[in-house]
Amino acid sequence: QVQLVESGGGLVQAGGSLRLSCTASGRTFSTYNMGWFRQAPGKERDFVAAINWSGGSTRYADFAKGRFTISRDNAKNTLSLQMNSLKSEDTAVYYCAADSRRSALSGTKGRYDYWGQGTQVTVSP
Repeated sequence: QVQLVESGGGLVQAGGSLRLSCTASGRTFSTYNMGWFRQAPGKERDFVAAINWSGGSTRYADFAKGRFTISRDNAKNTLSLQMNSLKSEDTAVYYCAADSRRSALSGTKGRYDYWGQGTQVTVSP
C-alpha cells in the first residue's frame, strides 16, 4: 500500500509554469506505475500523464504533449509534473495516482489503485 500527497499547486498567469510534486510513503513506490489526472469543476477526472515504475517510459494526453513533463525520483519517493505554457483551460485539481500492476501504462483512472487528495491549479487569463 502507498499513501500519496500532492503539492505545488497555486495561482499562475497564462503562459506561466508550475511544478507539481507527489510524495509517496512506503517502500514500494518504485514498483508502481504512476499517473497524473486532473478534474475541472463539473467535469470528469481526465488523464494527464503516466510514467512506468523505472521512469523509462512515459505517456501523455494530447493536450499535455509538448507542454507537460512527468518524471520520478525513486530514491526520494517523488513523482513530478512540470507544466509549462499554462492555459486557462488547465485550471483543475490535479491528482497523482499509483497503479500496482506494472503492466502497460494506462490512461484509465479505474486502473489506478491509490490516489492523493489533489492540489488546485488555477491559471488566470
